[in-house]
Amino acid sequence: MTTRIAVDWGTSALRLWALDAAGTPMVERRSDKGMGRLSSEAFEPAFLEIAEDLLAEDGPTQVLICGMAGARDGWCEAPYRATPARLTAPEATRVPTQDARLDVRILGGVSQAEPADVMRGEETQIAGFLVNDPAFDGTLCLPGTHTKWVQVSDGTIQDFCTVMTGELFALLSRQSVLRRSVESDAPLSMPSFSAAVREAVEQPERLTAALFSLRAEGLVAGLRPEMAKSRLSGLLIGQELAATRARWLGRSVTIIGDDSLAELYRSALETLGTVAHCQSGSALSLLGLGAAFDTVFSPDFSRNLSSETQI
Repeated sequence: MTTRIAVDWGTSALRLWALDAAGTPMVERRSDKGMGRLSSEAFEPAFLEIAEDLLAEDGPTQVLICGMAGARDGWCEAPYRATPARLTAPEATRVPTQDARLDVRILGGVSQAEPADVMRGEETQIAGFLVNDPAFDGTLCLPGTHTKWVQVSDGTIQDFCTVMTGELFALLSRQSVLRRSVESDAPLSMPSFSAAVREAVEQPERLTAALFSLRAEGLVAGLRPEMAKSRLSGLLIGQELAATRARWLGRSVTIIGDDSLAELYRSALETLGTVAHCQSGSALSLLGLGAAFDTVFSPDFSRNLSSETQI
């Protein structure tokens, strides 16, 4: 039994940690019931399905959530904070629940007016990163389906840019004419990947032509699927790096995310002469959630809470 549960609720899955009084995780669980599979009324049952045995018997359990559970189609919409967004001053939305044992609050995301952009969940990972490095001044890269490039200084998200590289890779490799050309479970060829990164950075305007050449090379030159897949990944990440050059060139860069994907981005940047360091995204999510608990559930924080859906 616990009185605190931290949750990172994404589009495809959720991860929760039951915490002791000192904020140390005692239990960690995962579910594949991400936001993308649930209607708003299905969130509470999905949470109870994996957490009911963890709830306290003598009072409400505090549940703090970051990520897509706070989206418009999530459990309860949590408003965005506009950039510049100071991460040491979290904002949260109180969630109406059917089960009286729950006191649920969702951290809001961050929005940017010009150019228009939004994030949900990544800001909590960044808050966790700043727990260990509060004086950080530089660029954070958070790779994923929608990769974020974030400028951070003075404990604040100054501005950011989202790139749909991960989603484009999924669409091209599963639904386009390239799907059979890149169908392979073999590990990526790093020399092929690096060469494609350089090609895309040097000639970003040729991306669509370079993509079709993967299909043509398979037909006329016997390009193996694992090589084509490596080149596809390199071309897309290289195009992303070409578009975000001003955010990483000559700067201190830290990559936050899944180990394998973070390492791929680190390798791509190294190919271009930039040194980057990697940190675990899930570990930083937990750290960011833990840092926000005392503030969000403090008695005088009620003025910053809302149970109404906002845009």
